[in-house]
Amino acid sequence: MRAIGIGIIGCGSVGFHHLKRLVNVEGAKIVVACDINPSLLERFGEAAGLSKRSLYKDYRAMLKQTDVEAVIICLPTRLHFPVAVEAFEAGRHVFCEKPIALNLSEAKEMFKAAEKSGKKLLIGLQSRFRGDSQVLKRHVDNGELGEIYYAKSMMVRRSGIPGWGSWFTRQRDAGAGPIFDNGVHVLDLTLWLMSNFKPTVAYASSYAKFGPEKRGLGQWGMPEPEGYFDVEDLATALLRMENDASVFFEVSWASHIAKSEFNVRLMGDKAGLDFESTTIYATELGGHIDKKIHFEEKDPYLAEMNHFLDCILNDEVPITGPEEMLGLQKALDMILKSSLENRLVTAEEV
Repeated sequence: MRAIGIGIIGCGSVGFHHLKRLVNVEGAKIVVACDINPSLLERFGEAAGLSKRSLYKDYRAMLKQTDVEAVIICLPTRLHFPVAVEAFEAGRHVFCEKPIALNLSEAKEMFKAAEKSGKKLLIGLQSRFRGDSQVLKRHVDNGELGEIYYAKSMMVRRSGIPGWGSWFTRQRDAGAGPIFDNGVHVLDLTLWLMSNFKPTVAYASSYAKFGPEKRGLGQWGMPEPEGYFDVEDLATALLRMENDASVFFEVSWASHIAKSEFNVRLMGDKAGLDFESTTIYATELGGHIDKKIHFEEKDPYLAEMNHFLDCILNDEVPITGPEEMLGLQKALDMILKSSLENRLVTAEEV
């Protein structure tokens, strides 16, 4: 198997997270790295075993390297769109961290650029690669739940505000707080399990009760004490889908709860599903049946990187295709707009 030369753009927490997996991916070879922070770049280069001439402060110069076939974008959300488009124009495959972009318009242009270039675009939504996610998806696709008419999508933390004052907590850089940060993971997982990415109406609320007071801080990201916090730290929403199904969405970085939770519940006319316990609930012969689903644990980040390499080397179709990703971004945009404007928002408005 030939090696694919990979460039990492963004050497912060997420970049290191992917570095740890890429060393175990057959066919992947990190050849260059890029970051505007010299000390961070140097530390990353040492960890990746790169020479100083393979470290760049300018991603455009990095993209000129002929041995770079693919890039992994681990940058603030506002940079996803411009950097991805330039990478495609340079003839590179792209793995882009979530969320896709700041808005639906940018997301559409990213996929257009990918199509025009003939290169692969994979979005970093590793929850799809979990062992429990994949086995439950097979059961749902097999029709066990029947018509799914209601879902509850939840990813809440007791504390966990990332990088206070950094791009994570600045609306112009991140687009939103937990709606775009951790909310994108659980909403994508929910809609993917449902095979339903067509929202029509959203009504949402959001709050910032911890962040402005520098409470509820987490370990992720790099804090900037001189920065600021102008995003939400909790949001709730109700989505109405094109087929009249409804999705309740709850996400937080910090909240007064017993414990952090990540869960999806689906209600179908034949059965229901609880993601956290990997259980399907149904009735049979007049009685209740609880069907526990067993699965093989796997590292979703490693599986995700292996999929990216398969897409490049074996012309596999990326699991995060344009129809689903644009539907996901539309839902996120609707939720954000509704929460900021305190009103019902339709799909046509984003």
